[in-house]
Amino acid sequence: MVLDVWCELQCPDCHAALADLRALRERYGDRLDIRLRHFPLAKHKHAYAAAQAAEEALAQGQGWPYVEAVLARTEELAARGEKLLLEVAGELGLDTEELDTALIDGRHLLIVDADEAEGKAIGVTGTPTYVIAGERLDGGKSQEGLRARIEEIADRLLADQG
Repeated sequence: MVLDVWCELQCPDCHAALADLRALRERYGDRLDIRLRHFPLAKHKHAYAAAQAAEEALAQGQGWPYVEAVLARTEELAARGEKLLLEVAGELGLDTEELDTALIDGRHLLIVDADEAEGKAIGVTGTPTYVIAGERLDGGKSQEGLRARIEEIADRLLADQG
């Protein structure tokens, strides 16, 4: 069972959503595959670089820890940009030179662009937006009740499998 989360790393609402994602991880464990999908918003000038950095962190085996660490510092990201992205990588023990190179050579651009295009195609307009079992749940305006709705759908899917 897959939960796609369209997110961007300079978005305070996505930071607020982390508590829900942690709770879902605790509740479902390996039965729920939470996939980060990128949807950098034009109003956040470092979101595109942050998405690429997150993909490099994923390639180095630290995807979610990196995402959570950057989201915890959205205001700092707005002010410091790529310096912060590299600093967080260093704090997590990632290869910062490789991450820096990835931002320069654009090796993860296609993934970020493909996510953004798919998001637009299914009607994503803001972040965070969740998709589970073909149902789109928009958390950009309010996250109120979204986790309960995701749990309801997930429980139904698991019951159908059982």
